Amino acid sequence: MERRFEGRVAVITGAGRGLGREYAILLASKGAAIVVNDPGASVKGDGNDAGPAETVAAEIRAAGGQAVACLESVATPEGGRAIIQAALDHFGRIDILIHNAGNVRYGALDEITQADFDAVVAVHLLGAFHVVRPAFPVMCAAGYGRVVLTSSIGGLYGNRRVVNYGVSKAGMIGLNNIIALEGADRGVKSNIILPGAVTRMADGLDTSQYPPMGPELVSPVVGWLAHESCSISGEMLVSMGGRVARAFIAETQGVYRPSWTIDDVADRLDEIRDTADMWILPPVPSGYIDHLRRSFAMAKGS
Repeated sequence: MERRFEGRVAVITGAGRGLGREYAILLASKGAAIVVNDPGASVKGDGNDAGPAETVAAEIRAAGGQAVACLESVATPEGGRAIIQAALDHFGRIDILIHNAGNVRYGALDEITQADFDAVVAVHLLGAFHVVRPAFPVMCAAGYGRVVLTSSIGGLYGNRRVVNYGVSKAGMIGLNNIIALEGADRGVKSNIILPGAVTRMADGLDTSQYPPMGPELVSPVVGWLAHESCSISGEMLVSMGGRVARAFIAETQGVYRPSWTIDDVADRLDEIRDTADMWILPPVPSGYIDHLRRSFAMAKGS
């Protein structure tokens, strides 16, 4: 049976180009009404242009779908509230929130300016909170919601000259966990997509050796995460060049001692780091508590 979105309203940030555009076109083709959010800024985040958002919204409407363009920026709380309000004003509800907006400002850790650091964090990480914060209570009141945040392998593993991006994408994991936990008993699920696609965000990079990595390879994964049949929450799915996988945080079982010295840590480091028996503790329903329970049990010798 084809999974569709009739009666659902989706807000998609950064939907004027690239991945966001692909998400908007796909969900609209399956029946969702779309708020196409994009201020039309440059890759660095400068300037404004109504063209990208208006073009995507018009394309959806021309195909028989429902869409409205929203030019507000996620970088401020006021912009975030206005984006969610656009869904409520035009369609009377919000069921799906996909935070895809992003910008790029390169700089090594010892050379990046504060302005370039702040500008990227404001869009990627704070931007996520700015739209989640007004959307979450509306979803909870309705007893239904699907949130899809965007992280990156750059957030999991790091990369050179993008400290602002790495911090933002790693921070997204914490936000996702909280949404999933606090929404669990109110019908709201939240997950992360870690996409790999060649879009204008890759401008300046050597992609000559990349396999096919169009946005259309990522959008079905996001579509499933945004669908009512999505069965997971608080998780991360990677979509890279046609490969789809789960990413997760894990711990080694570790070593218990009633007391430690610096030398003890050094002497037992191999055991501490041994991955033979890992702990994988999903945030939902009780990763935090499970961690405490297991750690306390080791301390008690049980």
